Amino acid sequence: MNSYDPHQPAGYPRRVLIAVSGLSPQIVTETIYALAADQDEAFVPTEVHLLTTATGAQRAELSLLSEDLGWFHKLQADFHLPGIAFDRSHIHVMRDAQGKPLGDIRTPADNQAAADFITAQVRAFTADDACALHASIAGGRKTMGFYLGYALSLYGRAQDRLSHVLVSEPFESSYDFFYPTPYSRVLRLLNNQLADSVNAQVTLANIPFVSLRHGLPSALLAGTASFNDTVEAAIAALAPPRLRLHLRGQYIVAGTTRIALPPAELALLAVFARRAEMGKEPLPAPAKGVPDKDWATIYLREYRRITGNDAENQDPTHRALRKGMDGEYFSIHKSRLHKTLKNTLGPSANAYLIADGGTRPRLYQLALNADAIAFEETVV
Repeated sequence: MNSYDPHQPAGYPRRVLIAVSGLSPQIVTETIYALAADQDEAFVPTEVHLLTTATGAQRAELSLLSEDLGWFHKLQADFHLPGIAFDRSHIHVMRDAQGKPLGDIRTPADNQAAADFITAQVRAFTADDACALHASIAGGRKTMGFYLGYALSLYGRAQDRLSHVLVSEPFESSYDFFYPTPYSRVLRLLNNQLADSVNAQVTLANIPFVSLRHGLPSALLAGTASFNDTVEAAIAALAPPRLRLHLRGQYIVAGTTRIALPPAELALLAVFARRAEMGKEPLPAPAKGVPDKDWATIYLREYRRITGNDAENQDPTHRALRKGMDGEYFSIHKSRLHKTLKNTLGPSANAYLIADGGTRPRLYQLALNADAIAFEETVV
């Protein structure tokens, strides 16, 4: 755990600005200027990362980093900004499914590749607890800004921010404007109009977003899931819980997620699902060290429905429970069941766990409505 205040992103040691751009790389300098000049919450990034196309990367390098223009370096010098890490390695070119640089985003496949690329970048930065991420959606094609904002909604944390920069007229559409200079600089704009950049105004429009991060399974937070997979996981986490048990298929469908379960864990879940479906009362667990024949009977009934095995002398589970089920057997398989559900479903697993009521004596139940449970006997 860190001691940083998520309400004060400027206090984080790593402050990242991530932006998307196409043919307007000045979004980088405009956003840095607006962030640093913010009277209420000045935020000077320690590093900048630009997500763009192959064409956009070339334009960004020439206009922001070259010796002839170098507007990023001029911005730092003009406003005495502390060192901000931004060089060619911080310009990330989006790639297609074959790993080739995208020259533009025009086809559905290009859009999918861009979505996955942007999602992966946001996921990586938000995995660092010492990092405050600021995402700007002002540049690039509209779909790029949408994907960046959506990715931040999926993975963003309390210290992360989303914004758009607003540039006053007539500078907004000028390829030669990069930020309001602290000195006179006359620009030739469209229709041969002249304007002095010292008079320009650049403001930051903060965009609130709903964070869905805490509804995502831990595997998606740490893995390499695609944009579509992540969105589906978020939708599943927000959907009303529904449980389908495919006993002979040895799997369940929790919401929209299919989960394979070993017979021992599936049988335990089936016991409580059956009781919930029938509206029966919560059930005490068997006592530790004391075999309970009644518990073994209801458990093995579900187990046989799963395995189809009635050969008690040959099946190890039948032999283990010949004298009854004790509390240790119950706890072991309940823990394994819960671990699988939590790893697969994340926080949304809570609806499918076997709850103990929270008070003594412990009475266990599956807290789902009867109409949210169904037993499917078809093997898929």
